Amino acid sequence: MTDLENAVASIIAVFQKHSEREGDRHKLKKSELKELLHHELPDLMGHVSDQASLDTLMDSLDQDGDAHCDFQEFMTLVSTVTTINIFITHQ
Repeated sequence: MTDLENAVASIIAVFQKHSEREGDRHKLKKSELKELLHHELPDLMGHVSDQASLDTLMDSLDQDGDAHCDFQEFMTLVSTVTTINIFITHQ
């Protein structure tokens, strides 16, 4: 597989690994999202210091208002983090 194909497969695997823990592998509960962020994006979590910040992050991701983070909403987070990372590294 190419680098990009590997990256896509990794993103899917990470999402499913964390979403399957409490049932629905197509959606992350807030607790699953928190665990995913702590394990997979620890540098980001250094900036999310309290539950209110995590709630705000979850609310901003939850575009359909179902109190879960589906894969498309998760990809919004991945895209945003990637864009910020590129911006920071090119300054």
